[in-house]
Amino acid sequence: MSIDPGAVIHPSAVIEEGAAIAAGVRIGPFCHVGPEVVLAEGVELKSHVVISGLTEIGEDTTVFPFASLGQVPQDLKYKGEKTRLVIGKRNRIREYVTMNPGTEGGGGITRVGDDGLFMSSSHVAHDVTIGNRVILVNSVAIAGHCHIEDDVIVGGLSGVHQWVRIGHGAIIGALSMVTSDVIPHALVAGPRAQLEGLNLVGLKRRGVSRAEIGALRELYMALSEGNFREQARKLHDEGTDSALAREVLDFILGPSDRSFLTPR
Repeated sequence: MSIDPGAVIHPSAVIEEGAAIAAGVRIGPFCHVGPEVVLAEGVELKSHVVISGLTEIGEDTTVFPFASLGQVPQDLKYKGEKTRLVIGKRNRIREYVTMNPGTEGGGGITRVGDDGLFMSSSHVAHDVTIGNRVILVNSVAIAGHCHIEDDVIVGGLSGVHQWVRIGHGAIIGALSMVTSDVIPHALVAGPRAQLEGLNLVGLKRRGVSRAEIGALRELYMALSEGNFREQARKLHDEGTDSALAREVLDFILGPSDRSFLTPR
């Protein structure tokens, strides 16, 4: 066991032999930290937090009561192989959040980026990749093998089907069931989620120029005029000066076994 003398650990917490606890870590009452867990500098476990398996948590991440991180995947194909959960820096992981490690068939790792907010009772399943500055609102469920890019917001009580990709800067409205890939900077809503337009509020908040927003509007309209992939391939071949438009086209033409949410 490696516990830095600068760590503050409540007497009721259980730290198993082999865990690595860095300087400035604070572990509150009734937490349980497994023998293969690594907590980086400044991590705080509030109370009643369970961290298991090969789990790494990055600097200055705060985990709130009753979160469970690193327990075995909820996948019947999992046979006890050694797989990992890697969580980045400065995340806020709220009450009752669950995050599972990867599986051998999915690459063996679940990876969460930096500066995310994971609200109460949200779930990140096995082999998921989540980017930076992602927000999962209360009771969101991200199924296995999903890929969530930077700056995505998923509204409360929404579900994302396994293997789905959600592109950079997209926003998913509350109570949505997302079964197909979502292009970057999109606005998605509805019980059976539909592509409603662009996330204009998010683009403006991030300081995207009028010219870039205009180019995205034109691209969105062009994609609405025919077969989604064929239109994307045609527009990609024609070229564009807009970096965000290229990002959307590259996403559409990237590797995926799923269909896309398309404009109405």
